[in-house]
Amino acid sequence: MDSALLPRNDRRWMPLVALITGNAALAMGPWAVRLSDTGPVSSAFWRLALALPFLLLIAIRSGERPFAIPRPALVAMIAAGTFFAFDLASWHLGIGMTRLGNATLFGNAGSLILMAWGFIALRRWPYPREWLALAAALLGVGVLLGRSLEVSTQTLIGDLFCLLAGLFYAFYLIPLQRARETLGPWGLLAWSSAAGLPVLAIAAHLMGESFWPQDWTPLIVLALSSQVFGQGMLIYALGHFRPLVIGLALLTQPALASLAGWLAFGERLGALDIAGMALVAGALVLARTASVGSGKDEART
Repeated sequence: MDSALLPRNDRRWMPLVALITGNAALAMGPWAVRLSDTGPVSSAFWRLALALPFLLLIAIRSGERPFAIPRPALVAMIAAGTFFAFDLASWHLGIGMTRLGNATLFGNAGSLILMAWGFIALRRWPYPREWLALAAALLGVGVLLGRSLEVSTQTLIGDLFCLLAGLFYAFYLIPLQRARETLGPWGLLAWSSAAGLPVLAIAAHLMGESFWPQDWTPLIVLALSSQVFGQGMLIYALGHFRPLVIGLALLTQPALASLAGWLAFGERLGALDIAGMALVAGALVLARTASVGSGKDEART
């Protein structure tokens, strides 16, 4: 239904509904990766490939001009798409090796890395709140890595892959800052996705993964829920809430992912796991509300 036809009081709830449902859709992404019958890097390829036509269509329908790309923006998007491909490849590898809650949290570590990047760019020491975020993040990551090592070395390696994905995600966002001056959000998402496709295809081939799926359902769900619907709802919600609210909404992602991991895969969390996740999640909220950074951050796709 067109939002213009809704009563004013009803329209007020739409950004909140978008924020909640967008985070919920993103939280279910790792579950779909687990259910895919392709390799993890191949599933990242199909996630982007299946979503790309929808992203371009939405960009055009939104009044953007995704095919009018200045050369500097094109170079930035190729760089961003390459890092985005590395991000998804690392994250999807980690999802298959660690708990879903850990994967979701560590995959969002790009917010903290962007904050640290801001300190370097501005050549200053962190403010007290930023020191608190960094300390909470280090402590929480240490607790979660220790707990993963207690389970097995494989879960520890999975955590490290997801942390590496967070690093790549930060370097995916940094080149986009320049391109954002000339292209809308949907066009940026579409072309950075397109730039990542050949990287993922080559990586999947070199790793000898199963590329063509027998069951397309998990991949279609992954593409539409994470890359189109989840990201789209958050793009809409970002214009209606302060960074603190967006950051707090981020906390629903690891909670929902942990619930999915428990119900679908029997991944139970202990008190230390919950404490470590709370520390990292709190650090992410502080990072997203800090004045330092590389401009507007985006939720994990």
